[in-house]
Amino acid sequence: MKPPTQSGSQAKRERIIRCIRALPRGTVSSYGAVAAAAGWPGAARQVVRVLNQVPGLPWHRVVGAGGTIKLAGENGAEQKFRLRMEGVTFRGARVDMAKHEHCFPKARR
Repeated sequence: MKPPTQSGSQAKRERIIRCIRALPRGTVSSYGAVAAAAGWPGAARQVVRVLNQVPGLPWHRVVGAGGTIKLAGENGAEQKFRLRMEGVTFRGARVDMAKHEHCFPKARR
C-alpha cells in the first residue's frame, strides 16, 4: 500500500516555506518571486498567508515587487531595521534589489 501523500496545496505551502527559509542573510526576494520559485506563479497572496501563519520564518526578507516595504507603521519600520542590520541597503524607501535580490535556482520539471 502507498503511503498517504500531501494535498497539492499543502505541498505548495511546504515549498513556499522552504523557499523563504532558503533566503540568506543580507538578501531579499519579492512575494511573487518566492511563489514562482515554489512552483506556484501568481500566488503572491499565498506567500503572505504563509508568512502570517508560520512562526519563525525570516519574514523580513520578503518584500514587495521592486523592493517596496509593504508593511505599514511599526511593522514596516521593524522590517527595514532588520534588513539594515543584515547589511541590506536602500535606494530611497526601496531595497536596492540590484545588490540584494536573491536568485532562486531554476525549478526542475
